[in-house]
Amino acid sequence: MIPDPLIALRPWEAPEVTSWGRLPMCALDRRSGALSLDGEWRFQLLTSPDSPVTGSWSSQHVPGAWTLQGTDDLPQYTNVRMPFPEFPPGSPAANPTGVYEREVDVPGEWAGRRIVLQVGAAESVLLVHVDGRPVGISKDSHLAAEFELSDVVRPGQRATVRLTVVKWSDASHIEDQDQWWHGGVTRSVLLYATDPLHLADVTVRTRLDGGLRVDCRVRDAGGTLPEGWHVTGELDGRLIAQDTEFDRANAEDERVSDFLGEVRLAATVPEVRAWTAETPELYDLTVRLHRADGSVADTSHHRIGFREVEIRGRDLLLNGERIYIRGVNRHDFHPLTGRTVSHEEMRADLVTLKRFGFNAIRTSHYPSDPSLYDLADELGFYVVDEADIESHDHAHEIADDPRYLNAFVDRVSRMVLRDKNHPSVIIWSLGNESDYGANHDAAAGWLRRHDPTRPVQYEGAAKLGWGDPTVASDIACPMYAPIEDCIAHALSGEQIKPLIQCEYSHAMGNSNGTLADHWATIESTPGLQGGFIWEFWDHGILQRLSDGKPAGREGAGLYENGVTAPGHRWAYGGDFGDEPNDGVFCADGMVFPDRTPKPAMYEHREIAAPVRLKHIPHEGIVIGNHQHFRDLDWLAAEWELSLADGGTLTAPAELPDLGPGGTATVPLPFELPADGGEAWLTLRVTTARDEPWAPGGTVVCLPQVRLRTAPESKPVPVADHHVEVDTDGLLVHPLLTAAPTLSLWRAPTDNDELGGMGPRWRAWGLDVLVRKVVEVRRSDGSVTVLADYATEVGDVRHVQVFTPDENGIRVEESAELPDTLGDVARVGSVFETVAGLDLMEWYGAGPWESYPDRSTGAPVGHHSGAVDELFTPYLRPQESGGRHGVRRFTLSAPDATGLTVRLDEPRQVSVTRYRAEDLARARHHDELVPRSGCVVHIDAAHRGLGTASCGPDTSAPYLVPPGSHRWSWTLRAL
Repeated sequence: MIPDPLIALRPWEAPEVTSWGRLPMCALDRRSGALSLDGEWRFQLLTSPDSPVTGSWSSQHVPGAWTLQGTDDLPQYTNVRMPFPEFPPGSPAANPTGVYEREVDVPGEWAGRRIVLQVGAAESVLLVHVDGRPVGISKDSHLAAEFELSDVVRPGQRATVRLTVVKWSDASHIEDQDQWWHGGVTRSVLLYATDPLHLADVTVRTRLDGGLRVDCRVRDAGGTLPEGWHVTGELDGRLIAQDTEFDRANAEDERVSDFLGEVRLAATVPEVRAWTAETPELYDLTVRLHRADGSVADTSHHRIGFREVEIRGRDLLLNGERIYIRGVNRHDFHPLTGRTVSHEEMRADLVTLKRFGFNAIRTSHYPSDPSLYDLADELGFYVVDEADIESHDHAHEIADDPRYLNAFVDRVSRMVLRDKNHPSVIIWSLGNESDYGANHDAAAGWLRRHDPTRPVQYEGAAKLGWGDPTVASDIACPMYAPIEDCIAHALSGEQIKPLIQCEYSHAMGNSNGTLADHWATIESTPGLQGGFIWEFWDHGILQRLSDGKPAGREGAGLYENGVTAPGHRWAYGGDFGDEPNDGVFCADGMVFPDRTPKPAMYEHREIAAPVRLKHIPHEGIVIGNHQHFRDLDWLAAEWELSLADGGTLTAPAELPDLGPGGTATVPLPFELPADGGEAWLTLRVTTARDEPWAPGGTVVCLPQVRLRTAPESKPVPVADHHVEVDTDGLLVHPLLTAAPTLSLWRAPTDNDELGGMGPRWRAWGLDVLVRKVVEVRRSDGSVTVLADYATEVGDVRHVQVFTPDENGIRVEESAELPDTLGDVARVGSVFETVAGLDLMEWYGAGPWESYPDRSTGAPVGHHSGAVDELFTPYLRPQESGGRHGVRRFTLSAPDATGLTVRLDEPRQVSVTRYRAEDLARARHHDELVPRSGCVVHIDAAHRGLGTASCGPDTSAPYLVPPGSHRWSWTLRAL
């Protein structure tokens, strides 16, 4: 047998080999008019690239990962650790290798044309054969590879294309991103043809004054360029002139080759419409390459925007304006197809982000599918385009390893060459979590020479010194830096670069605490400009419980509102038997795997609100336009007045004519009732008409101000009925199945567990408090119960006073925590109700979940919801479903029976079907059995959520201190 020359090169263990036979990357989109090769391919999964191909074939859908299509090679999730022990550049001997094969009928009309195969992405080494002949090799699992087939196939005849994909390689060590490991051809495959005389590349440069420069490169498949070729251009149908000075300079330049033609088109567009994320104005650019007789040999279409990016001092400017980066990190992800994401799914991603106030995307941690950039241009997002480089497990060794030098430069340069014409791309990133070394500097040097119009960032360089001018990062872009450190840097006098965190506010489970505080600091501190939340997606893969395998494409329709259908669950690390794994750390997104927004999305929506309110007593309401470039005419609004004891009133609102940053004072739209009760004013802001990302009437934000605080409560006369307690001093009530007792614990959130609080609370015994009645006293109809709750570090004295009054039973409580309990989850009461109370109505923050350090996005008002829908199904069951600032609530049955609770002051309340221990025991929701009644928590104090799973914990004001805690509430039967 003649050895295969591609296999003989053993490219999976040669970091110096980044490609063989692969065409240079360019910014031309050849998808239009191409022959799609997507669909079913013959498939074999070999145990290694050295294994022989047999006659036994199955089938696989392309694009797609074989790890999600029924093979025994299943997904594996790791964060930092490599999934195999071999040191770079080694890979394991057991190395799954997929062989894809299909026939292609090459169109007869392509005779005499240049024929190119494009493979959108393959993980991690691609070897291409056609009719058994070696064609090429490519690495980089997230960029397309093109190979010319003109000398290999014959138009009008059938050819057999084989794509061999090796899963593990030297390249895997620099693709060690925090995500699932897969194998396969994960983006589309196509075949296209051009004239031998063709456009090799087009580079577009624009200026804010309307200046346009289009640099075109021309080649001929035959080698020498023919005489008389020329290039023309049109912008929105208007011709663009050729730059004669550039042509003259080229003619005099002896370095210009007969094999490469270069032409520059130039124009100045009058009254240009500038591109921004708020106003994504695009122009249609068409470039045509002509033969000597004037006929068109090749055409390239581009959607371009006129905008300028610069750094001035410590500010990042777009079109001369300092902008806030309200960003998110986004992977290409789908719960059924993994990294294969359709154009429609990507549009849905960006529409969701737009509706929740995001204006920027970091393509963590590799270039996204090309469609994402088209959509970002169209819908309006600032993009940090990130190279496919992360060597997390072996970062220090690889950063200066000359064997990986070619790979670093290759990956950065190919990303830039592909995406350089997108106005949405405003910053280039050299990769992620790969330490910092000579390989980064080499890539940055190429990038700065090729594209001086955009800044470069890299966290690995920035971490060596936010103000170091010598490192390869124009932006200080730390990750998870405490906001106190950011403030200190901004005030130090040493800041010379914009500070924009590349990752912050880790969204794992019930998280994103203090996000509003973080942004209040950013907006009040010159030098701070925002950051990118980690991250958009929970990377849960839909798993069948029957066989433990991914559901794949057959799982469509088996999930809704973040919840899977029976017999399925969202899988995370370890659920496929994958070892090593990093568990649920992949479930750290702002949306569930089906793109259902988590409550934290509403928090961000309000923080990013384009319209803000401020109440000035005796003057009125100040309305502010907090956009950078747009006025308010695209918005409509309505006033809502929420009265604690009087329901909700509405009135039309006319938004003032305000430019960016402008303010106006308007009179109060309502006359407040004379009863003196608490009152909140909300401006419901919606889209006034259809936008590309939202139909008219879509809620944009709900800014709110308090007009009047609640008056002090008046004593309620004691009633003549009695309170009943049992021999253990526990309240007996016909609507309660478990009496109110002290609670100091919550089912640990992911932040609690990884931040060390959960283990500490268990060590203290807060999850298994032992109650001992000390005394029960009766006096004038009241009952006082003193009880001690034993922990491993001291007792907690809990006092309850039950008093009958005309509103029901008043419960006054206190708890004395010793200094040894310096940071508990909560201090409050927990009780359980009879079954059938399925509706909750409350006055407080809502309607979605909120917590003490994450409540800005939940306006105070009258809210209601089914009890079963109050619980938030974070992938790993944990504390959820809380409502902050609740003043009163009612739990009722369909016949209007039930109970009402009034609180002494706004408190944290949760009503779900689960005890804390139910949640803490479960790894997945299919293990949970809801209780028939309600589990109710009323907290005098509740610990904030923070982001301690990866980043800062909550701040001091949201901790629960030791000492005395007091709270009271009234229970009344309806």
